Amino acid sequence: MRIDVLTVFPEMFGPVLAAGIVGKAVRAGLADVRIHDLRDFAHDRHRSTDDAPFGGGPGMVMLPQPLFEAVRSLEPSLDAAVVVLSPQGKPFDQRAAERLAQLERIVLICGRYEGIDERVIEGLATEELSTGDYVVSGGEVPAMLVVDAVVRLLPGALGHGEEALADDSHTSGLLQHPQYTRPADFEGRSVPDVLLSGNHAAIAQWRRREALRRTLERRPDMLARAELSAEDAQILRALGWQPPTPVPGTPE
Repeated sequence: MRIDVLTVFPEMFGPVLAAGIVGKAVRAGLADVRIHDLRDFAHDRHRSTDDAPFGGGPGMVMLPQPLFEAVRSLEPSLDAAVVVLSPQGKPFDQRAAERLAQLERIVLICGRYEGIDERVIEGLATEELSTGDYVVSGGEVPAMLVVDAVVRLLPGALGHGEEALADDSHTSGLLQHPQYTRPADFEGRSVPDVLLSGNHAAIAQWRRREALRRTLERRPDMLARAELSAEDAQILRALGWQPPTPVPGTPE
């Protein structure tokens, strides 16, 4: 997979691309992540990438010309995703990461200042994505989140840890169960006995029950989208869960 990132702060990405799973995937040739300085596509002596907004108002808006030239220079394929990181975009979640991980090419455009000229959205972007309901200084940190979430899904990126993907929070539709490691007792806090029992069936049941409990307590909204078995529903009801009542006239 190739990922191109367009930014006015390319220096922010070095440590992210060199460390951890992303760094290993890049070194192994599983991901080709290229960072492009938008100022290289500006033509004035100040290398300007922004200007005052038409109609007045505070702040600056990113110019369309450097962005159009930058994306065109990359010659993205017809099936490439050209993604603008924006607080106005659709939520970036695990399903979006899984979808993007199936592509050969992704172009990430990092917004700055008051936003990007709307003609970039209309003429270049295939989608806008938001990593959360908050405001940050620019799209660089959200782009790093997207790169990490997508690259770790590439075949071979996790090595022998790939079997853990299906158990990750959000991937399974639920939050992950609690995790423990040595020692079995730490400052008076003990690991649940079932995890030390060696009974794999009982451990699996405990983990599923704890994942359901944790999701109900912390993210009950996720249960509406999770694939729940009859046994899952029984456990949740015992924990106080009330299934949503279908709206009359709509399919269940």
